[in-house]
Amino acid sequence: MTEFTNVTINAEANIYFDGKVTSRKITFNDGSFKTLGIMMPGDYKFATDEKELMEITAGDCEILLPEASQWQTIKGGESFYVPANSAFEIKAKSLIDYCCTYISE
Repeated sequence: MTEFTNVTINAEANIYFDGKVTSRKITFNDGSFKTLGIMMPGDYKFATDEKELMEITAGDCEILLPEASQWQTIKGGESFYVPANSAFEIKAKSLIDYCCTYISE
């Protein structure tokens, strides 16, 4: 999805890793939400509370998912799921543009 309608956008940014990763929350009429963000090149580790769908809209990265022993390459236009209550590592090889969907189960 490249465009969202009938949403509320939180103007205050979520800022992580000394400003190297930022995102903004968008909330839909049904109460569900996503974050849209930018990630500068670097190595990061994120924890999750809910299941997440990470859509990489631009850029190149490598990810190490929970329980995985091998890194995967993800490029713009590709996505991956992260289980709830876990953590994953990401190596942003270039500027990453992403959309994160939080999935309540």
